[in-house]
Amino acid sequence: MTAAKPLAPPRRSSRQIRRNPSHRGDWRLALILILPASLGFLVFALYPLIRGIYLSFTDFHILTPPVWSGIANYQQLLSDGVFWNSLGVTVYFVALSVIFGLAISLVTAVILHRLTKSNLIRGLVLLPFLISGVVAALVWQWMLDPGLGIVNAVIKALTGHTILFLGSSEWVIPSLAFIGIWKAMGYNAILIFAGLQTIPGEIYEAGRIDGAGEIRMFTRLTLPLLRPIMAMVIILTVISSFQVFDLVAVTSKGGPANSSNVLPLYIYEKGFSEFDFGYALTMSMALFVMLLLITFFQMRLLRANETDTN
Repeated sequence: MTAAKPLAPPRRSSRQIRRNPSHRGDWRLALILILPASLGFLVFALYPLIRGIYLSFTDFHILTPPVWSGIANYQQLLSDGVFWNSLGVTVYFVALSVIFGLAISLVTAVILHRLTKSNLIRGLVLLPFLISGVVAALVWQWMLDPGLGIVNAVIKALTGHTILFLGSSEWVIPSLAFIGIWKAMGYNAILIFAGLQTIPGEIYEAGRIDGAGEIRMFTRLTLPLLRPIMAMVIILTVISSFQVFDLVAVTSKGGPANSSNVLPLYIYEKGFSEFDFGYALTMSMALFVMLLLITFFQMRLLRANETDTN
């Protein structure tokens, strides 16, 4: 007798396979996991944005219902000298924060990468970023005080006179930019430091074999390979600098003579001091559009989504 051949398992059609995948319950789990974030986005981001756009076209005060006014708020915006002055002050603050902040953060990151392996030092570099903005502003306000501040005490001992860092139109924005740079420097340096660690060491070895010095390798190898990280740091710095509020509100309060009246502070005063929420939201929408355009052009110019490692 010949042995009977084993029956082959029944072949399942592709339709049956698609209907019975091995992970057919994953989509339900995915929906459950993204549901809280989706609800948070709808409630705390999308709805306030749509509501803000609508209220920017209204005459809205806190004790009265909004009344549709069309583009009257935007016409007022174009002729508001204080708004344009505040925008210019904000741009000046952003320029100082980006240029000097990026340079200091880059140098700090290179020092951390090349000269030290201590996690303690890296943690100390990040410490200012963890301090509250209000606390940092108060501490620096005391340190820069012309009568009791330790900074002016040292300057007076060396030069015989003091500097009104937060009380003069020439020094107030550079002083505020310095405080912002000091606070954000550690976070930006850690981001750049992480980017430096992703660069293969073989690239530098090949550069040394070709006779390139440290400066040439830094400008021709390190900076191009760090372009995506640097682009991200620049974009984050620009956005956070345009939104500066706590440093100015605690230290200079917009003075002297509106020389530090940055745009977020002016929006706050219009909304919560004069209760003109319609016009305050109009300025907020203008700032929102400006940040969108600036971020878009920065990503295009810096090619933030490309890398030179390939």
